[in-house]
Amino acid sequence: MISFSKYKVVLWDFDGVLMDSMPIREEGFRRTLSGYPKEEVDKLLVYHHKNGGLSRYVKFRYFFETIRGESIDNDRILELAGRFSEVMMELLINEKLLIHDALDFVKRAHQGLPMHVVSGSDGVELNKICERLDIRKYFRSIHGSPTPKNQLIAELMQKHGYDPATTVLIGDSVNDHDAAVVNNIDFLGYNNPDLNSSTGHYIHSFREFMI
Repeated sequence: MISFSKYKVVLWDFDGVLMDSMPIREEGFRRTLSGYPKEEVDKLLVYHHKNGGLSRYVKFRYFFETIRGESIDNDRILELAGRFSEVMMELLINEKLLIHDALDFVKRAHQGLPMHVVSGSDGVELNKICERLDIRKYFRSIHGSPTPKNQLIAELMQKHGYDPATTVLIGDSVNDHDAAVVNNIDFLGYNNPDLNSSTGHYIHSFREFMI
């Protein structure tokens, strides 16, 4: 059993950690970019899966500038992000998508342990989803893109005066790990076996944790 007593603050990624939303996010990109060649969208989805912690704004820019080799302005990115958000609000309000192994831990521990969500998903959209699914109450705050995750963490740490030595980020991507390293806080990987070997700190199940 892993003791959780070291940590006084927990920061959570959302997609793939608290909600099994990756297939829905993939559908969102397919619908939003339905007018473009399938092989190009497939390349974006490979990038999307490798970079789960990055925002849709970064991914849409990557699609146009790197995959298609054309420029795109911010207004067009915002338009695409808005379409994507409509799909998310339609499909993600679904309790069956919640990852109860992690969420049951949140419910047990949140009263004595400050918890925040720091996600690559859109912040406004994420707050609405958590409110509709009645899990907003378990977190002190919920934050997302367009602000990058490493900046979200830095701002939270400064605002609340959290000690990096007793703060941990739980995530499922290399981007999450990198955001933790930049902010000098611990990282625990979850729901992505590749992180078990690459980071050395991995949660197989939240039943491992003693509170």
